Amino acid sequence: MTDQIGLAVGHVHLKVADLERAIGFYRDVLGFEVMQRFGTDAAFLGADGYHHHVGLNTWHSRGGTPPPNGHTGLYHAAFLYPDRRGLALALRRVVDAGIPLDGAADHGVSEAVYLRDPDGNGVELYRDRAPEDWPRDKDGHLAMVNIPLDVDALLAEAR
Repeated sequence: MTDQIGLAVGHVHLKVADLERAIGFYRDVLGFEVMQRFGTDAAFLGADGYHHHVGLNTWHSRGGTPPPNGHTGLYHAAFLYPDRRGLALALRRVVDAGIPLDGAADHGVSEAVYLRDPDGNGVELYRDRAPEDWPRDKDGHLAMVNIPLDVDALLAEAR
């Protein structure tokens, strides 16, 4: 659709059980900056001076638990890093914080690692390859893949 040119996802807003714990994860591990707080109930975090990419609130979830498996809800929020080194540095913070990975994949168009935030929300950290490097089939259509990502090689980029 040509009328969708310029459309982008602006932010994700999450219900969390413990605001300080969630802020610690999104600020200290993923690298977002707290842009504004609403007391002990909500916070908005952004990158590069943007008003917010992540909203966190406890309005209906303070002390709550993650939804059980088999229920609908957010599969994951994906956070795009500008390059492979940026992704590697984020992964280093994840590993150093002792947060286990759910997986890691090379999709041909991108490299991604998957984990959970302290409230059990799925999180994807990724970097895109240049569009001219995306895999294509013989007809020129996008041909994404799902192959294992060499996490150790990615971590080596953080040195």
